[in-house]
Amino acid sequence: MSKNLSSKLNKGLSPEQFIGAMTKNQDKFNEWYEAFTWADEADKEFFESLNNRDDLRCLILAADWCGDVIRNVPAVLRALEISGIPTEFLIKEEHPDVMAQFLTMGGEAIPVVIFTDFSGFVLGHWGPRPAHVQAVMNQFKLENPDREAPDYQDKIKVAREEMGRQYGEGTGYQAVIVKELRDLLSTF
Repeated sequence: MSKNLSSKLNKGLSPEQFIGAMTKNQDKFNEWYEAFTWADEADKEFFESLNNRDDLRCLILAADWCGDVIRNVPAVLRALEISGIPTEFLIKEEHPDVMAQFLTMGGEAIPVVIFTDFSGFVLGHWGPRPAHVQAVMNQFKLENPDREAPDYQDKIKVAREEMGRQYGEGTGYQAVIVKELRDLLSTF
């Protein structure tokens, strides 16, 4: 069954409204946003070429308290701002119905970058993190299904540290996000 989010289109916050309303992590978000550079001219040209399409919309399920939102969404915005794709933010806590449709291995994880057509039919989504970083959490969840286990908190701390290592220093991971978004958008 295909998903349709037509009831959510034109109901979200603009990127400027989302950033302006941030009560947490706004400086860090802006720092990652300002640090963005195009690592590949072909990627930049691809996103610019999307200006010829008027059938795409983007909804970003997010919250300002989430580290992955703060780290990843600036790269998403930089790619999309030259694409002409109308982009809106849905605050996770205000849209539990949308969150429930985009669980990651059965759990809530943000950001979720959702692409629809002009009538709200979901074409695809990305998130919450670059695939190589998400692989660490996927493996952790497979190996540690019991959140009540006595060593769960210690093990998730180790997994989060490894995810940080996978992100690496600097902004190199942003090029990975751009490439993953390009690969996704190339399918529709």
